[in-house]
Amino acid sequence: MMEGNNEREKIVAIIPARGGSNSIPKKNIKILGDKPLIAYPIESARSIEDIDRVIVSTDSEEIAKVARKYGAETPIIRPTKLAEDETPTLPVLQHVVKYLEETENYKADFIILLYPTAPFLKKERIKEAINLLKTKKHHSVIGVVEDRGRYWVYDKKEEKYIILYPQKRVNRQYFRPLYKENGAIYFSDYETIMVKNKIIDEDNVGFIIMDYDEVIDLDTPFDWENAKERLKKNENWK
Repeated sequence: MMEGNNEREKIVAIIPARGGSNSIPKKNIKILGDKPLIAYPIESARSIEDIDRVIVSTDSEEIAKVARKYGAETPIIRPTKLAEDETPTLPVLQHVVKYLEETENYKADFIILLYPTAPFLKKERIKEAINLLKTKKHHSVIGVVEDRGRYWVYDKKEEKYIILYPQKRVNRQYFRPLYKENGAIYFSDYETIMVKNKIIDEDNVGFIIMDYDEVIDLDTPFDWENAKERLKKNENWK
């Protein structure tokens, strides 16, 4: 997919960061450790040579100013209709990609979606995702964690809980593992996002299997305090 081309294919990292945050006010620019939260994915992406551009999509000029300070581009302010609580991520990505095409005549071949709420994502993992696209020719790559749990679900018709997976009770080590998206990284080609209207091409996706402790998803004040403690214990986590 990325081999055999004379022209270097363009990889764009897009970091969505809207101004509204219900659980943690001004979360995306709140200081974690020694810098704003949004600085973490910006610095990681900018340190990777294969990434052509790092763009923050935001509806907030305050966030845009901080993003630019740490080296990201903010070529367009996100419209209000794309900055609501329930706004899905796909149209946010498409908004940026379409703007680059129509305004700058710049077509992104691959798009990496990075969330500020996963500040502990190591740049080596991003490089791993890029390498997976290069060597395995996937249309998409996502970060996952392996899960060997046993799952039950409530059956309304039967009015009881029933076993969902695995059906046969065996020792945990014999379970076929499930893989759960951890929200750390999503990486897809142009066609998947702009033509197929998907963030991920489920028919051709590669996994970056990560440990549970590699990612903290910052959604609540408790998560924030947990992240602060983690930074204190391991200042060299990157």
